[in-house]
Amino acid sequence: MSQSGAPGKEGKEPVANGHAGEGNDANPFAEYMWMENEEEYNRQVEEELLEQEFLERCFQEMLEEEDQDWFIPSRDLNNQGVGQLQQQLNSLSVSDHHSNLEEVARKSILNPEAKEFVPGKKY
Repeated sequence: MSQSGAPGKEGKEPVANGHAGEGNDANPFAEYMWMENEEEYNRQVEEELLEQEFLERCFQEMLEEEDQDWFIPSRDLNNQGVGQLQQQLNSLSVSDHHSNLEEVARKSILNPEAKEFVPGKKY
């Protein structure tokens, strides 16, 4: 028994296709045997491509549906609607009257002696 060879491959020499040769009994077409299942391989690849195309179509449809759900003024309003919206936004104002603040504080039913609220802190 030879100690220099790979286990299980005594007496077999590697051939061009990388498989151990079987001597004179070796199949001369061994390196082409992968072609035996070429049709099955092609069918699997075609199925994968069709599945990928289907997923891309579904994703695109989902994005289109999502776009329809969102309110986009430039798309969903005509020019008159945008003008009205702009006028309403311009008419909004924030009043900064100290008298209102004092009145709110007077009417408040909150405890003025309470500790200041700090989020995440347990009292």
